[in-house]
Amino acid sequence: MADHMDDLEFTVEHDVPIPYRHRIGTYYQTLGYGKPYRWAQYVSVPFAPLKKPLVESQVSLITTAAPYQPGKGDQGPGAPYNAAAKFYRVYTDSIEGEPDVRISHIGIDRKHTAATDINTWFPLKQLKRLAAEGRIGSLASEFIGAPTNRSQKVTIEQDAVEILAKIRAVESDVAVLAAN
Repeated sequence: MADHMDDLEFTVEHDVPIPYRHRIGTYYQTLGYGKPYRWAQYVSVPFAPLKKPLVESQVSLITTAAPYQPGKGDQGPGAPYNAAAKFYRVYTDSIEGEPDVRISHIGIDRKHTAATDINTWFPLKQLKRLAAEGRIGSLASEFIGAPTNRSQKVTIEQDAVEILAKIRAVESDVAVLAAN
């Protein structure tokens, strides 16, 4: 049996998942917030079934990616963390063409992630393809930018309210959140 176990080609013992949640929690504490970040965990989460099939639904895309801001430092793939590129208000932009959005303002593991493929963190191209194939009814003409302000209170009381209003204004039935 021992010989068979050797054939399984296990990875090296130290090759384990990166503890992102722990890292982020302690990172917030080092920023001066006094205590580790508390992840939102609710006792119950409301479920709203679709009112119509996806093939008949309009879909809105929500992203935490920031619009490119010339003059705010390196924002390209592989850029170091760039707080100057953050945005603090909900925004919308056209889905026409290829919007220039970036994620240098997001606290991600830059040692193991380069963010070179926009399609992995901003699925607009895939949603356009799904609409063209008839797998979703349509795609809203604008995507929505959701700030990453590090404040659950602001996110819930201000940003979520604005985002919902924008989704309702364009009469979307479904929203896809691509949190970076």
